[in-house]
Amino acid sequence: MRTPDLTRHGLAPAGPVFAHLSVPELVEHALRRGEGNLADNGALNALTGERTARSPKDKYTVRDLSIEKEIDWSRNKAMSPETFDRLLKKALAYANGRELFVLDAAACADPDHRLTLRVVAEQAWHALFACCLFRPPTVHELEADHPEWLILSVPGLRYDAAAEGINSPVVIALSFERKILLVAGTHYAGEIKKSIFSVLMGLLPMTGVFPMHCSANIGKGDDVALFFGLSGTGKTTLSADPERRLIGDDEHGWSDTGVFNIEGGCYAKTIKLSAEKEPQIYHAIRFGSVLENVPLDPGTRRPDYDSMRYTENTRAAYPLDFIPNYEPTGRGGHAKTVFFLTCDAFGVMPPIARLNPEQAMDYFLCGYTAKVAGTEVGVKDPEVEFSTCFAAPFLPLPPRRYATLLGEKLKKHRSPVWLLNTGWIGGGFGVGERISLTYTRAMLRAALEGKLDAVGYRTDPVFGLSVPTSCPGVPSEVLDPKAAWADKAAYDKTAADLAKRFQEVLAKYT
Repeated sequence: MRTPDLTRHGLAPAGPVFAHLSVPELVEHALRRGEGNLADNGALNALTGERTARSPKDKYTVRDLSIEKEIDWSRNKAMSPETFDRLLKKALAYANGRELFVLDAAACADPDHRLTLRVVAEQAWHALFACCLFRPPTVHELEADHPEWLILSVPGLRYDAAAEGINSPVVIALSFERKILLVAGTHYAGEIKKSIFSVLMGLLPMTGVFPMHCSANIGKGDDVALFFGLSGTGKTTLSADPERRLIGDDEHGWSDTGVFNIEGGCYAKTIKLSAEKEPQIYHAIRFGSVLENVPLDPGTRRPDYDSMRYTENTRAAYPLDFIPNYEPTGRGGHAKTVFFLTCDAFGVMPPIARLNPEQAMDYFLCGYTAKVAGTEVGVKDPEVEFSTCFAAPFLPLPPRRYATLLGEKLKKHRSPVWLLNTGWIGGGFGVGERISLTYTRAMLRAALEGKLDAVGYRTDPVFGLSVPTSCPGVPSEVLDPKAAWADKAAYDKTAADLAKRFQEVLAKYT
């Protein structure tokens, strides 16, 4: 296999370069370098230190002339090309003095929209993470040795924030013109995956493709379902269905020919993971996968998925083919059913509701959920969050651009939209309890199988949503959030407050 040409990236390594290694080789190097240890299931477990989640305040988009007019700068932190060049120069000099691990990969299962990538990592386990999450290169791509984008991961480099005029020693910076992603100062591997998603959120709409922060699966009748939602709302859990083939768990595109996965793997939260509740994810964690920040028993090396010793945002990365019923093409037809997942920390939203087209557009633009503990630095308790398009941290372009694409797809393919609440019932966080996963799955399956088409519906008096009055396998009182509250007056006040906040957010887009 040809040795990759790193000089075209401005690199001239003085140390050894390990390129295109196999999974066992990457694991061996990670263990040799003390980057992690093996769990009893064979997974490599790594600790990310200070940063155990994404760092949105340290993420920048370079103000390149070629794309400056397209970017929504009210939502994206700008970095001047001069600052980026200066930081990149220091990162390249830093990398040249160290062992480097090089991995070529790709994003997007649809060949018409494929994006080739080169990961140059200071750590072997980051290369292994990229091997899990991105799509493998073709023989032709390896021989061509000319990937479109460079991902430079140097977690050991810490910038002087005051001298550089940046927020902290950590930098995650995207340059669409130079086609470079710089990740420095943070060991949290999720920055690598999420930043490439931001790249595609900027590029795909230019070709008429709707990029989506959602999971997707496909049934026996080739019916595709989409699950929009932020981290922690259930995208990975609910799409991992033993009776449906998994297209992907987090990032997709919807083109004129159908839905396709952007990634080649899954990045699942593991807190409270069990073989009984989430068997597919549990058994996917084995040799070749990566665990992040999961405490291990010092003797047996058994993962303690219930522990939050390091963070609640414990994670597992594994290739899609570690799921037994994955869809090998990473593609499906047009979406037949769409779910908006929300984790309602107030406990007033119905567990399931049917949205009309206008409501679907409104809820997509609002993107109501809660930031679940651990998904971002500094978030410990659930916080109310209106995340535009269910993807606010990853939107380079104005939100209306994505909403228009969604509206066109829903209208053309007549896809019904359901709001599925995976949050609290009987009260808000600290008072009520999380809606049972068993009930959520029963409601999901009923919607997919058309079992809610013939039931009665009521109109929620506060939110105006159509709520089914019955659902197979779900007690009727669960379907009515107010009935689950002991203090009805408190429910009325809380629901009214949330509805008011919805209107305030929606007013920005109308």
